[in-house]
Amino acid sequence: MEAGPNAVLALDREGYRRGSFRLRDAAAAAGYPGLWRFVFRHRRMAAYEWYRSWSRAEFCRSLQRLVPAVEPDDLVPGTAGVRAQAMRPDGRLVDDFHFVKGERILHVVNAPSPAATASLAIGERIVAEAAGMGG
Repeated sequence: MEAGPNAVLALDREGYRRGSFRLRDAAAAAGYPGLWRFVFRHRRMAAYEWYRSWSRAEFCRSLQRLVPAVEPDDLVPGTAGVRAQAMRPDGRLVDDFHFVKGERILHVVNAPSPAATASLAIGERIVAEAAGMGG
């Protein structure tokens, strides 16, 4: 069974290890006003998710609500995943797919979870968007 924290800010866009850090990426996040608006609006949840991602005991406690028999010694650290999440300047998350169309190109700039489990539906939506572009 795999379980892990869900909503923790990554300080490295390609950081697939716990604690990955890249100054350029961290500075870009820190310089985005929407991030500060989001954190202020959701400060308790953001602080708890960050704490839980670093505390084995707290992570285990939260996991025990789903699997009561799990103990801290049962937990084995795994790799980190990175899921991009678009955020508006006012700090609200973009909750749906967001496309940016260019000349003969379609960028999917937001594909929120559960992207992997909805991949066929996402593919259909991308095809429909691309077909509407012509050319």
